[in-house]
Amino acid sequence: MRVTGGQWVNQRINVPPGQGVRPTPDKVRQAIFNSLGPWVEGTFVLELFAGSGALCLECLSRGSASAMAVEKSSKHAGFIRRNAQPLKIPIEVRVQCALQAVKQLAESGRQFDFICADPPYGDKTAPGQRSESWAQRLLDEEALPRLLNPGGRLLLGHTKRDGIEWAEPWTERKTLKHGDTWIRILELLASG
Repeated sequence: MRVTGGQWVNQRINVPPGQGVRPTPDKVRQAIFNSLGPWVEGTFVLELFAGSGALCLECLSRGSASAMAVEKSSKHAGFIRRNAQPLKIPIEVRVQCALQAVKQLAESGRQFDFICADPPYGDKTAPGQRSESWAQRLLDEEALPRLLNPGGRLLLGHTKRDGIEWAEPWTERKTLKHGDTWIRILELLASG
């Protein structure tokens, strides 16, 4: 895996071995960031379910101001730190469950412009059933909207077979489809 654009284009991203991490593929990341264009410049980024930190690195390479990565596994968090080290960029790494981190960050008043989450995929959602995937659980977390600055966006990855649902305050800005991977870019509805 490599960074797909920006100042560190082609920089290698080391990924933990085994099945514990399913990194967002290079082609998907390239499509995401081509779609976002210069919007990422100057943003404060939070990556949840960070794995290797690929989405944080991609954002920082393309001009984001800062990044925080939340990863439950201390072993995987070590990969994030090692991936950032040769680039001499500070990525704040929290070793914690993503949903707990969302609640704690919201309680402390932290806010971000861009929240990226490509969590482990869920099972196929049966007709008439609600998804129980990590993506759905994240969307259902009441504290999540408090983490976004006005005009901020949420990037959420899930599998095509996982029928996630959202309601106010979320609205869909765009969906990118790459095989079984669907990336939704959501934003908060304007209040008022």
